[in-house]
Amino acid sequence: MLNRRHIRVKVMQSIYAMHQNGSDNLEKEEKFLFHSIENIQDLYLMMLSSLVEIKNAEADFIDKSSKKHLATKEERNPNKKFINNAILEVLSESNSLGIALEDRKIHNWKNNDDYILILLDAIKKSKLYETYMRNNVNTFEEDQQFVVDIFTEIIAPNEKLYDYLEDHKLTWIDDIPLVNTAVQKQLKQIKNTDPDAFIVSKLYKDIDDKEFVRNLFRKTVLNNPELTKEFVDKTPNWDAERIAEIDAIILKMAICEFLKFPSIPVKVTINEYLEIAKEYSTPKSSIFINGILDNLVKDYQKENKLIKTGRGLM
Repeated sequence: MLNRRHIRVKVMQSIYAMHQNGSDNLEKEEKFLFHSIENIQDLYLMMLSSLVEIKNAEADFIDKSSKKHLATKEERNPNKKFINNAILEVLSESNSLGIALEDRKIHNWKNNDDYILILLDAIKKSKLYETYMRNNVNTFEEDQQFVVDIFTEIIAPNEKLYDYLEDHKLTWIDDIPLVNTAVQKQLKQIKNTDPDAFIVSKLYKDIDDKEFVRNLFRKTVLNNPELTKEFVDKTPNWDAERIAEIDAIILKMAICEFLKFPSIPVKVTINEYLEIAKEYSTPKSSIFINGILDNLVKDYQKENKLIKTGRGLM
């Protein structure tokens, strides 16, 4: 689920927090970094389980309505297409999802079912729901597209849900788009109605990505004076204190990758940090950072300081 750019963002945020707190406890800050990353899995599981809980809430509503003393004909013979949706059934019956929810103790919607009811109400008032329920032709493809659409257009952008997630864990603000994209992609990839057709996504692609978190954080923090000197010397017209703190951290992380991560191509490093600067720093930061990094790379190449292994890594 995690990609390298998001890893870089989480590391950048942790280093920034260290600076703001005046902390020099590397182990404590590293533990917090990994904890904030592990919480992404909880957010992912919450978003998936919201679909299951929405289905359960509607099933409960239909059951109670049918048992009313003065139930209408429609209430006694309800349209169950929504609660019988193939994709929602797969998620409800998935052993992988059920075990993950128990392991991580994800019970948020049981304690905050008002948000589930808000989402269910928004779905039932939508044109998507009206069109879906009116169609008598039931196919796996239609069920799948409907769930993808309600997640993308109704659940993911819901402001009240966003406010709840932001209040629940502040570190999730930057994780929500990553998680929603991952959920949407997985929903599209379900191939059949077998409960085993859905497997919970791993947080890290592989062990290398987890090691990348630790190494990038440690090497940037532990080599702070050396890395700072690398770019301060290249900005004679800029007092070090005048460089925005986020820009300084981005520069140090990029230089760290240049000099201490031989398997990462120079172009990848530059492109990644320029995109991060555009999103997290000032409007002109990416231009400033690009100029410094470009000049540094030229100097490193002349001095043979760029030791990159593998083909095409320069």
